[in-house]
Parts: sequence; structure tokens; C-alpha cells
Amino acid sequence: MTEREGITIDAASLRDRVRELLERHDPATTDRLEFLRARFDAGLAWVHFPVGLGGLDAPRELQSVVDAELAAAGAPDNDPRRIGIGLGMAAPTILRFGTPEQRTRFLRPLWTGEEVWCQLFSEPGAGSDLAAVGTRATRNGGGGGDWVVDGQKVWTSTAHTARWAILLARTDPDVPKHQGLTYFVCDMTDPGVEVRPLRQITGEAEFNEVFLTGVRIPDAHRLGAVGEGWRVAQATLMNERVAIGGRPVPREGGMVGVVARTWRERPEQRTPELHDRLLRLWVEAEAFRLAGIRLRQQLAAGSPGPEGSAMKLAFARLSQELSGLEVELLGADGLHYDDWSLRRPEIVDFTGRDAGYRYLRAKGNSIEGGTSEILRTIIAERVLGLPAEPRVDKDVAWKDLPK
Repeated sequence: MTEREGITIDAASLRDRVRELLERHDPATTDRLEFLRARFDAGLAWVHFPVGLGGLDAPRELQSVVDAELAAAGAPDNDPRRIGIGLGMAAPTILRFGTPEQRTRFLRPLWTGEEVWCQLFSEPGAGSDLAAVGTRATRNGGGGGDWVVDGQKVWTSTAHTARWAILLARTDPDVPKHQGLTYFVCDMTDPGVEVRPLRQITGEAEFNEVFLTGVRIPDAHRLGAVGEGWRVAQATLMNERVAIGGRPVPREGGMVGVVARTWRERPEQRTPELHDRLLRLWVEAEAFRLAGIRLRQQLAAGSPGPEGSAMKLAFARLSQELSGLEVELLGADGLHYDDWSLRRPEIVDFTGRDAGYRYLRAKGNSIEGGTSEILRTIIAERVLGLPAEPRVDKDVAWKDLPK
């Protein structure tokens, strides 16, 4: 429970607000986009966000009350899987580091799904070592106006459908790599932005490489101070790992539910060894689910910390082991995979595709959102307090580093 301007915000008052929204905007007769905009304006999009920005300054955990009431009424959602990068990464970064004008401009169409976002972080020479990015942003004429950006990004999911991108670029090559970065919002429809598909092991192309040639970005689209891009990017990365590994799922939901169903439907494939593996993974998935609940409770007190890295690391391992077990349970049928067409999907659908797709796509889980190797280092240093790895490039100017 919380109080705002003398009004108590609790589960009961939120239900009243939902009922009022439904009375004014009947989901059965209201246009979907109109309903989503009205929900945002009523403060029922992110209840923990500030008033006027889709929220009510209420505790984060009360969001489930709103979602349950609206789902029961048959209200449309904002298709969160399609706009996951915007919801999970761009929005919390804009809220924390954006100006009032940036928050007002970007958050509402982001939440309603009118504008899709992507993430321009990784580069061919700066994947796991994100601070080594070489994409340059220079002041137009050296003054305080627009920035001109040149470089290449890679592994950019949904770039082919995105209107906006969160962009990390180097603005000062004369200082150590972590200090010379600045964070921007890039318009993907601007001249000089070229998106090319990257075919994956699944045969489709959900992500892309992006070439930036003389792209002009107004200084009003900078997030945070010049040279503080690494600090802003860290907030994005922590939220990204929670978004990937900390999503709420019901008991026996997600991949473990798919595999358990296959086990029940294929008694002829059961062996003691596969039974033991399924039991072990079921227990680990349940422990993972409960840890996710605890993590989301911690988020109510502030921004995510390195614990999100542990969740994302566990998610990747579980997803890969479970998808491998499913293929084995299917026997010869698990070897079938006939969808090799170059599709350009808007979402990654693990439960709506066949076992062959899940097995192949899960290989990317240990790379996207931070490689498992990097996450283990973060956990070792920031959670367990182990000695840091030697970093010989810490005090060397970026321009002097071997490329």
C-alpha cells in the first residue's frame, strides 16, 4: 500500500480504477489501440512508474492485480513479446536517465506498441567486451548541435521492424574505453541507417546487422551526460538480463512444461536415465521460478543488480538442457526440422514451434543478453566477492588499444 496526494493506492483501489477504465472503454467495442492508450493514461500500464507516465507511483508488485483484472475482462494486451526490447530495456533506461521531454515523447507509444525498439550495442569487434565499441559519434562542426554517427552494429534483434533504437557510441577515443562512450536514441528511419538480415542456425533471420553512415542524431536524443554512456548502458544490460531470465512463469510453465507434456505423451520413449534427467531439470526449473519471484520482489526496492545475471545464466543452461531432452524424448521425430525458409519474424516463439526449432534456437540463449562466460565473471566479482580478473587495458586510451 502507498499514498499519493492523500489517496491510498492498494489492491482494492486499483481494482476500482480498472473497473472505471472498463466502464469508459468497453474492450468489446473499443478499438485496441484506443484502449491501450486509455490504460496508459489511467496509470495502469506500469503502476510503479510516475503519474503521467503510465503509472501511479504504486508498488511494483501490484501490477499483477491490474493484469489479472484486465485479463478476466477480455481486455487486449500490448503484445509484450513483440515489443520486449522496448518494455524490458528502453523504458527503464529512459525513465531513469531521460529528460522530462524524452519520457513524455517515448514512453507512451513504446508501451502501446505503436513504436517498436531495438538495441544497437554489439559490434563485430565488440560483443562480449561491449566497452570496446568503435562506432563513432562526433559533434556536427564540433559545436553543441547534432551528432554524426558512423559504424556498424550486429546481432540486432527486430531492427527490421523497429522505429527507434538505443545506441551506444564512442564520443572520445582519447580516454580509456569505459569513459569515452555516450548513449543515444537513434531513429531507425533516418537516412544512413541500413538494416541487413542475418540468417541463423534455425534458417530464419530474427536479427540483423546495422550499418550507420553519416546518421544525424540531435543532442536532444542523448540519454545521460556525454561520456557517461557506460553507466547508462549498465542499467540497460541489468534490465535486459532480468527481462530475459526473470520473466514470471507459472509452475511447470515455459520449456519445462513443454518437455513434461512430451514425457507424458511418449511413454514408449521413457527410460530410467531420461526419467532422472527430467526430474532433475524439473526441480531446477522450479527453483529458478521461485528465485525469479524473489528477484522481482527485490526490484520493487530499486533497479536490478548483478542478481539478474545469475537468472539469465541459469535460464540459458536450463533452456538448452530441456530442449535437448525434448529431442531425445521424441526419438526419430526429434530429428525433423523442415522450416528452413528465410523468415523475418517479429518475435521469438519457443512454445509455438516444433522441438527442432527450440533445440536450435536455444543455442543462442547463452550468447544474447551477455555471454554466459561474461555473466560468470560478473557473478564471481559482484555477487561472490572474488578477486577481479586482471585488466591490462583499464587505464589505456581506446585509440591506443590493439584493434
